[in-house]
Amino acid sequence: MLTLIVIALFIRDSFIRPFLGDVLVVIWLYLLLVACLSYSKKSIAIFVLAFACSLEVLQYFQLINLLGLQDHQAARIIIGATFDWLDLVAYALGIGFIGVFERLLNKG
Repeated sequence: MLTLIVIALFIRDSFIRPFLGDVLVVIWLYLLLVACLSYSKKSIAIFVLAFACSLEVLQYFQLINLLGLQDHQAARIIIGATFDWLDLVAYALGIGFIGVFERLLNKG
């Protein structure tokens, strides 16, 4: 979690914050939900991917502006302000890493 906060607040580049940060955020959300809920890991992974992609689509429709939160930095970080197709790729990669990791864990 601390890594995500540092990336969101202090990293201003063209790869770590916009791409790697999105890969890590879906992994973190997945791990948080697995720790707190008793649903199957597959269901949680599907939910996290659907949630992240839905939020990205809402960014396309300027949700932050519709809510009147465009001037609030925390809301801009949490909700996001700009749609990017690469974010959808990052979310899929993050969930893909989770799938590979879970399979490797279950083989051992």
